[in-house]
Amino acid sequence: MESPNSGGASGHPSGPAGPVDEFDAIARLRERFEATARLRAPGGTVPPVGDTWIGDDAAVVGLRSGERAVVATDLVVAGVHVDPDLSGPEDIGYKALMVAVSDLAAMGVRPEYALASVAGPPGTDLEGLGAGLAEAAGETACVIVGGDLASSPVLVLSTAVFGVAEPGEPAPLLRSGARPGDRLFVTGALGRSAAGLRVLRTAGSDRRQQPSDLELARAHRRPVARLAEGEAARRSGASAAIDLSDGLVADLVHLAEASGVGVALDAVPVAAGATRDEALAGGEDYELLIATGAPDDLMAAFRVAGLVAPLPIGWCTDHPGQHLLDGGPLPPGGWRHRF
Repeated sequence: MESPNSGGASGHPSGPAGPVDEFDAIARLRERFEATARLRAPGGTVPPVGDTWIGDDAAVVGLRSGERAVVATDLVVAGVHVDPDLSGPEDIGYKALMVAVSDLAAMGVRPEYALASVAGPPGTDLEGLGAGLAEAAGETACVIVGGDLASSPVLVLSTAVFGVAEPGEPAPLLRSGARPGDRLFVTGALGRSAAGLRVLRTAGSDRRQQPSDLELARAHRRPVARLAEGEAARRSGASAAIDLSDGLVADLVHLAEASGVGVALDAVPVAAGATRDEALAGGEDYELLIATGAPDDLMAAFRVAGLVAPLPIGWCTDHPGQHLLDGGPLPPGGWRHRF
């Protein structure tokens, strides 16, 4: 998913009847796809009990072996998700796989295999893109087993990742599991990617560079999926999770609406060098937002795994549709594609 800190075009393409909101489009496509699935299973439940299809970070699909496959896909499009003038081919390849892996991190599942496809214009640096994809695959212990190449007027990378939830283990985390009274945590301070994009865009000006600028730029170019954190959250009995791709405000509302709860934030952890607005709405941080009814167990699981403690930011409430920050309405923000 793109966030507003991306280097893309400002306009939104329109359909025959004008702009279509991304999430309205997803809802319509979900209805169509599930209707087709019902033709194969008359009278059956769609999705089958235990499966999660469209609407979460990744799909969970039962296998005949009793295991559950956890599958996610993502796109990186030049001029929308990345600016090739600010990120090199290796960075773009790295990011393309890591953002898909982040969806599995939100489920608390580690990736095993991936597909990576590239479409691009003449002169596309396939070696550089491949080097970045391979680096991300190595860091996440994910094996790229195939993909496709095609020519295209614009550079597009499509990645799909596959993981397995073993029988007898805690189920994959969903967006829909949060309950009133759950404590909300994030796995790190926010706004680094948006601040990094700001740094990169002003690097050619007279602006005086700070020592932290390189770190912020790297956060934008090379996000890191929080795989260990997601796994620790799942094993601790957390209720729900989502990765922060569209910004804290937008993704918090996604989780709240999927779970049928309200939310009340009393803290926004802002990364060094970032602004509060960037932390709230910048997006592409790929930290995890976690809801849990057992915060002590979550903290203990992170400690045992040798991870930095998650940061408490608020609570889930029994007021669906009410989203508060410091007692007032949560400001609007975050990214939505328009079609």
